[in-house]
Amino acid sequence: MAIFLTENSRVIVQGMTGSEGRKHTQRMLSSGTNVVGGVTPGKGGQSVDFEGATVPVFDSVLEAVEATGADVAVVFVPPKFAKGAVIESVDAGVPLVIVITEGVPVKDTAEAFAYAQSKGTSRVIGPNCPGIISPGKSNAGIIPADITKPGRVGLVSKSGTLTYQMMYELRDFGFSSAVGIGGDPIIGTTHIDALQAFEDDPDTDAIVMIGEIGGDAEERAAAYIKDHITKPVVGYVAGFTAPEGKTMGHAGAIVSGSSGTAEAKQEALEAAGVKVGKTPSATAQLMRDLLQVQ
Repeated sequence: MAIFLTENSRVIVQGMTGSEGRKHTQRMLSSGTNVVGGVTPGKGGQSVDFEGATVPVFDSVLEAVEATGADVAVVFVPPKFAKGAVIESVDAGVPLVIVITEGVPVKDTAEAFAYAQSKGTSRVIGPNCPGIISPGKSNAGIIPADITKPGRVGLVSKSGTLTYQMMYELRDFGFSSAVGIGGDPIIGTTHIDALQAFEDDPDTDAIVMIGEIGGDAEERAAAYIKDHITKPVVGYVAGFTAPEGKTMGHAGAIVSGSSGTAEAKQEALEAAGVKVGKTPSATAQLMRDLLQVQ
C-alpha cells in the first residue's frame, strides 16, 4: 500500500516537451513510474524518446486521458499557465493533479483549487512542491528516487529539500509514501489530508510531519492529530532562528508576533503528543528511536 500514488498509477506530464518537463520525465521513468503520455498544445501526435521509453504527446489532457487511461497529472508549465493546466486536468476528471511549478500567483492558485473543490473529483498537490513518491512503486515529481527504499514510515512536508534530507536520514527504515505539499500560502493538499491518509494506510506504521514558520497550518494539524491520529507522529518545524516580522523563503512563511513562530508550532505539536526535533537530524533520530522500540 501507499497513499495517493501506487504502482498502478498512470501518469501524464503537462509540459513534458519543455526542458524541466523532459528532464524530470526521464527521472520518473528511470525510477519505474508508468508515464503514459505528455501534454503540450500544438504538439499532439508527436512523441518524445527517452532512455528506455518513447512517450506520446497529446494536445490536451482530455485526449491523453481518453487514449491512455491516465489517472495522475504532473504539471511542469510556466507559472502563468499553471491555473489553466490544473483546470484542464480537473475538467478531464484526473483524480490526482500534482503542481510542481513555482511562482504561481496566489490568486490563480486560489481559483484553481476552488474550482477543483467545486468539481469534487480531483486531489491537487502543490503548487511549488516536489511531488510525491511511493518508493519502489511510483514517483511523480522531482523527488530523487535513489535516496531511500520502500518501508513503513509516512512523510508529509512543506519543504522540498527537507523532504529529501528526511528520506535520506531514515533510508535504512524506508517509506511507504513521501508527500511534498509545498509551502505557498494556499495549497491543495494539506498536512491534515496526508495525516489522515497515512492513518488509514495499513502499511504505514509512523509518520514524520515537517512544517515551517508562518501561518497556522501546523497548529491546525496538531489539533487534528490530537483528535484523529492514533499512529505515532514526530515533527520538525523549520525556522527556529528566524527573526519576527520578516518574510523567510517560501511565500507562506510570514511571522508576526508569536503567531506562526517555530516555538508556537512546537508547543502546539507537543501538546498533541508529537515529539518535535530541533533539527532535521534530531527529528530523524526521534523516529529512529521510536521505530526501534516497536
